[in-house]
Amino acid sequence: LRCHKVQESLLSSSSGYSNYRGVLNWCVVMLILSNARLFLENLIKYGILVDPIQVISLFLKDPYSWPSLCLVLVANVFVMVALALERRLAEGSLSEGLGAALHTLNLLAILCFPAGIVFIVTSITPVGAVFALAVYTIIFLKLFSFRDVNKWCRERRGAHNPAPETAKKANGAVGLKVVTYPANLTYRNLYYFLFAPTLCYELNFPRSPRVRKRFLLRRLLEMVSQVWGCLHLLFVLQWMVPTIQNSMKPFRDMDYSRIMERLLKLAVPNHLIWLIFFYWFFHSCLNVVAEVMQFGDREFYRDWWNSESVTYFWQNWNIPVHKWCLRHFYKPLLKWGASKWLAQTAVFLTSAFFHEYLVSVPLKMFRLWAFMGMAAQIPLAWLVSRFLRGNYGNAAVWISLIIGQPIAVLMYVHDYYVLNYEGA
Repeated sequence: LRCHKVQESLLSSSSGYSNYRGVLNWCVVMLILSNARLFLENLIKYGILVDPIQVISLFLKDPYSWPSLCLVLVANVFVMVALALERRLAEGSLSEGLGAALHTLNLLAILCFPAGIVFIVTSITPVGAVFALAVYTIIFLKLFSFRDVNKWCRERRGAHNPAPETAKKANGAVGLKVVTYPANLTYRNLYYFLFAPTLCYELNFPRSPRVRKRFLLRRLLEMVSQVWGCLHLLFVLQWMVPTIQNSMKPFRDMDYSRIMERLLKLAVPNHLIWLIFFYWFFHSCLNVVAEVMQFGDREFYRDWWNSESVTYFWQNWNIPVHKWCLRHFYKPLLKWGASKWLAQTAVFLTSAFFHEYLVSVPLKMFRLWAFMGMAAQIPLAWLVSRFLRGNYGNAAVWISLIIGQPIAVLMYVHDYYVLNYEGA
């Protein structure tokens, strides 16, 4: 007849209860409803500011004079130079010192050449310039890895070490021939690497046994459904445009309370854009490319949303870049005698350089906001890891993501507006 026993309330941490799916659904519904109200209020107050038809026509207008596309095609020249240098080094007709110098010049040209073209050719739009520079940055990182791995292969060959068995095991299950150095120095091998969803070169990548048609179809449907995502992105931009426009006067007057209000209002739509981009690119796009190319390693991200430290976030939200930094930058610095703290700082500063490169060059102005934002992650990472743990650390990471990016956006938009429109 007993109906009571010793037990904790479900919301107590000591109860061991963890099924909060209904609460999560409630949060999603509340988020949708609140954002829908804000969007309707914005539409009623300002009208249509971002016309989807005009945006589509902008990309379809005069496609044969797209300077950014031509710039991307020219990148093949630098790829051919890197392959030719490696072939000469493999033959022994080029010394290691001279080969390293020529590789360095080629890599520097990959970064400097497109930047110079963006400044010279006035018809390149900022959006097209960002796309072209992103492609060149990816090629720079890939060819850097290509050069390093082939150098390691020459060193192993000089030491008469046998070929590693791991490649044979990774590919033997699907009946692929194991490639050894220097047989890997072919157009087919290099261009497979250039299109593969990775930045780290290997002579023998892990391969999936077949193309899973149902998996590929699901990912393609996700990409196609991004048509809705693009429309949603336009809605978010519709939300952001008046917020950014209304931010100019507070910046001119240095009205800090109004600046903070504009910043908080911009934070939510900016964060939605970032989340849409993350899922579209890192999950849908990279999985489609990997499935078509039968590329076996699909770890493009880890559980960064559970990050309890800033360092954990940067190590897990973009695995291809993290692997490249770890393999070709962080570990070599440690090998050369640098401390772990110095190596981590160098990685953050290098990342800051590329962030600034991809923003300042297309906008044709140098303000270093992106660089300083990334550099600020160094003391922020120390503070969070030193004073915050668990959920508090995770909340700090989310706040830095939601608030940090809008600060840089407002800074760049303000400076771009002052530079191009205020005097007109």
